[in-house]
Amino acid sequence: MNESPEELAELQSLLDSSYASAGPHLLSIHTDNWRMSAEQVVERLQGMVLLSLATVNSKGEPIASPVDGMFYRGRFWCGSARNSMRAIHIRNNPAVSATHTVGEELAVTVHGKALVLDRSTERAAGFRKLLMEIYGKATTDGHWSGEVDYWEIEPRRMFALAPSIS
Repeated sequence: MNESPEELAELQSLLDSSYASAGPHLLSIHTDNWRMSAEQVVERLQGMVLLSLATVNSKGEPIASPVDGMFYRGRFWCGSARNSMRAIHIRNNPAVSATHTVGEELAVTVHGKALVLDRSTERAAGFRKLLMEIYGKATTDGHWSGEVDYWEIEPRRMFALAPSIS
């Protein structure tokens, strides 16, 4: 687990406020007994998870595609080649949504803003260490050299559902 007690509390607050402002249809599906706590989210989202990341193109149209995601410090993180359409979309409009699903067993969705990773920070150093644990040093070094942009998704809303937890 890479989250501090403060980050877990922040994540729980985000989940609580997201559900407090959710519509009746979502709440009819995301019942109290199926919602995940911050601790359960962190426990379930270890290592690399496949995200469906939605960006916005220059026409304002949503474009969703799969991307490797990591849950680190209470937030989703991901990356892509600097010359990819995904990276171009994010540079032009950082609004994103991402969802990780496992069949009907798990669904975690975040809506927010993709923040470009400042590689000079301590936070970035911790994220790089996580990448090395997942992909190995050679792959991480190659991607870290500058050909890949990494983003931390600053969440505006987040929903986490696991029907099997009831």
